[in-house]
Amino acid sequence: MVRRGRKGSGGEEAALRARLEGPALRARLEGPALRARLEADLMLVLPVLPFPAIDPVLISIGPLAIRWYALAYIVGIIAGWFYARALIASKRLWGGPAPLTVVDFDDFVIWITLGIILGGRIGYVLFYNPRHFAAHPLEILELWNGGMSFHGGFIGCGVAIVLFALRRGLPMLSLSDVITAVAPIGLFLGRLANFINGELWGRPSDVWWAMVFPNGGPVPRHPSQLYEAALEGLVLFAVLAVLVWLGGLKRPGLVTGVFAVGYGVARVVCELFREPDAQLGFLWGGLTMGMLLCIPVILAGAALIGLALRREPIAKNG
Repeated sequence: MVRRGRKGSGGEEAALRARLEGPALRARLEGPALRARLEADLMLVLPVLPFPAIDPVLISIGPLAIRWYALAYIVGIIAGWFYARALIASKRLWGGPAPLTVVDFDDFVIWITLGIILGGRIGYVLFYNPRHFAAHPLEILELWNGGMSFHGGFIGCGVAIVLFALRRGLPMLSLSDVITAVAPIGLFLGRLANFINGELWGRPSDVWWAMVFPNGGPVPRHPSQLYEAALEGLVLFAVLAVLVWLGGLKRPGLVTGVFAVGYGVARVVCELFREPDAQLGFLWGGLTMGMLLCIPVILAGAALIGLALRREPIAKNG
């Protein structure tokens, strides 16, 4: 742990924090200049952790570069693929043979990959920066510069599931349950890649684990990417794994519903610590775009849970 700037006493720190967080001052601040100055002053007396400066490019060979962000997608898809195959192959989890085969899922991987990438990119363009991309449409294709939306990817995956299930005559909800059971693996890796890239940082903070991000100004901030990796990735994966182990796959739609509610709640909690996108800022009532987009996800998930619990579970047949 290091200190940046001059050392200050506890009284200095408390005084600066009061100046920064006082309601009277917040009411007077119309522009960012004064608040930025106070935040910089606060940074001088607060302990912060150094940001681990990891090169976003893992390997570079001539014009070819492999980035951590791309690697996160690749490893997430491959790891999810193997885990999904294990779920489908387990008769115990389904109460008999699964309603889809491993071969079905192998064929589906390319569909879900396209759904993630196309949906995630289109969602980011439409939800987070439509004006910019309307003025610079060719930048939509520049995926290597970042800019993916979970909610867009969620919709893209839904479209892929519906189309593939109709094409193969498979139960949509069971296919969706398998996908959502493995999805936290990719979410975990994706948030770690966000952290390595030094993007999507958190709000200014005085906690001892706050960090100064390379592109986030001189102010210590919450490492909110790690919060999201923990909640949306590790915790959600554990919850879904326990649910699957207890027979959740026998009730089509239950795992999908719990994933949607779990992700929505985790994302809303993390948004309380995450800095809103600069081009959007805070919306109505202090809400962020991420929070607003999670509302229909949570409601849809709750509906699926209710529907799944009202139905009889799949009877054992083997």
